[in-house]
Amino acid sequence: MQEIQLTNLPERAQSWKKANKQFLKRLKSRKDLSVVMQKTHQEVFSEVDCLNCANCCKTTGPLFTDRDIERIARHFKMSFQEFVDQYLRRDEDDDLVLKELPCPFLEFDHKCQIYDIRPKACRQYPHTDANNQNRIFSLTLKNAEICPAVLEILERINTNLQNLKV
Repeated sequence: MQEIQLTNLPERAQSWKKANKQFLKRLKSRKDLSVVMQKTHQEVFSEVDCLNCANCCKTTGPLFTDRDIERIARHFKMSFQEFVDQYLRRDEDDDLVLKELPCPFLEFDHKCQIYDIRPKACRQYPHTDANNQNRIFSLTLKNAEICPAVLEILERINTNLQNLKV
């Protein structure tokens, strides 16, 4: 498994984004962006062990849907409202998100206490295998500041496309 480098990740991602502004503009306009991202996502995540990092769980709180809350509250034998009161708050967009970070379900060994029933947002993170990459590309760039695997995906695509002279 690849060693994940977290040191100065947000700064490295911003620097990379600035240096590759033209590449990112060309990449976002590609009709096959989702296919390229999905292929590279599979490649990178076959080499990366997220348990070595867990930066997403330490720095980013997922949005909780009502279905997420119902499922997780049931697991803890809590009511919907008890779960909300104990773990969640409303953000500026009126979404329910974690009250505090790191995630209270993150264990010391970076395993998730509720992995099998985790929120939909956690299951889909970092969204680099989604079908709608052209619409969520700004989210991908933001996630590159949190997830070293996302930055690696972008760097590999950049290298591959440069080699193809695209």
